[in-house]
Amino acid sequence: MAGNLSFEDLKSAAKSGDLDTVLVCAVDMQGRLMGKRFHVQNFIDSSHDETHCCNYLLATDLEMATPDGYATTSWRAGYGDYVMKPDLSTLRRVPWLEGTAMVLCDLLDHHTHEPVPQSPRQMLKTQIARLKELGYEAMMATELEFFLFEQSFRDLARSGYRELTPISAYNEDYHILQTTKEEAIMRPVRNHLFVAGIPVENSKGEAETGQEELNIRYAEAMDCADHHTIAKHAVKEIAWANGRAATFLPKWNRNKVGSAAHVHMSLWSGKTPAFHDPDRKHGMSELMGHFMAGLIEYATDYTWFLAPYVNSYKRFMKGSFAPTRTVWSVDNRTAGFRLCGEGTKAVRVECRIGGADINPYLAQAVLLAAGIRGLEEKLELAPPTTGDVYENAEARHIPSTLRDATETLRGSKMLRAAFGDAVIDHYVRCAEWEQEEFDKAVTDWEIARGFERA
Repeated sequence: MAGNLSFEDLKSAAKSGDLDTVLVCAVDMQGRLMGKRFHVQNFIDSSHDETHCCNYLLATDLEMATPDGYATTSWRAGYGDYVMKPDLSTLRRVPWLEGTAMVLCDLLDHHTHEPVPQSPRQMLKTQIARLKELGYEAMMATELEFFLFEQSFRDLARSGYRELTPISAYNEDYHILQTTKEEAIMRPVRNHLFVAGIPVENSKGEAETGQEELNIRYAEAMDCADHHTIAKHAVKEIAWANGRAATFLPKWNRNKVGSAAHVHMSLWSGKTPAFHDPDRKHGMSELMGHFMAGLIEYATDYTWFLAPYVNSYKRFMKGSFAPTRTVWSVDNRTAGFRLCGEGTKAVRVECRIGGADINPYLAQAVLLAAGIRGLEEKLELAPPTTGDVYENAEARHIPSTLRDATETLRGSKMLRAAFGDAVIDHYVRCAEWEQEEFDKAVTDWEIARGFERA
């Protein structure tokens, strides 16, 4: 299910005065929506074909700083333009903003009009095309976890983020009474997203104070990434409109569990679930075994795309429901990869490594690339791990720091073959910069620990 507003519908809504603004959005490296607000008539007259943005949008950090070291753009190169090409199939209403529609764009080279290879949407498109050549399409879904706070974004920023008060006072996992108190935010999140063409299934309380989970229906890979990105954006805007704050930071408090973005995936051939074979153990086809073996074999190669910041690695803790080992298990939430839907046509694999800070396009792209390599190499899937995987000393560790994940990314022959050296070098530089910025920081922990005692 893509957008739910045709171009002709937009023209009619503009004529009636129902819509007056179109958000024309690209997705940056961090997975955020970046773009412009167009008057609807200008968009209809000309900008639906293309508009432009500075090419630094794929070479900045979370603070919009302009690091050096990128081959594609720099101060020396003058920071030129990309073409933003609206994908009109993604056109949709934005019900939580008055009179507003949205469209997502692909980024093209300004001179050649060829796709920008390091663009997150293009990276996912590349792997979708590789799968299509093999006769398959990926169906995917993400579980999106986040925290809600009593205060607004502005209030928390003014306090230096030292007075963070979750919106609830106790663990609200599956808790109906507690989540009823949060319906002023979560009800409009569900309903507005549904009207926007995002097939929301449900929301629920998660396993911590003030923690929520939003679940969106299985969809084709690109739709899944679009849905995730728009939903994350909507949660922040709807929380802001209600005087609250929402965070997708994986670990905002050392004593509380983190927020994940689990990715479910399966391959289909037409209307046939290619992962299902009722005659094989667990209902898993041979193809599914090869695909999962690829996911596990190359997990350390692509961890950075599932954990892109220093904070991301604070989530990987024993007993936290966040995995620490790259093994699979049957319906076991202590493993990095969980088999779901055992024995049914809905059999699928859930990757539990990613945090709520993922860029879904990048995360899904590298997961598919690893799975495809498993198919190409016909990798054999090891037997499932049982019991408490945290205690399994023989299982391989997920990289435990950003620095470690950067090096496995740098050395990944699989990812370089799937995306090209230039693309991987681009994201290695992104990872390096994040570490460099953190290495210059003086943290509250250092001051409290050493101010008097050192």
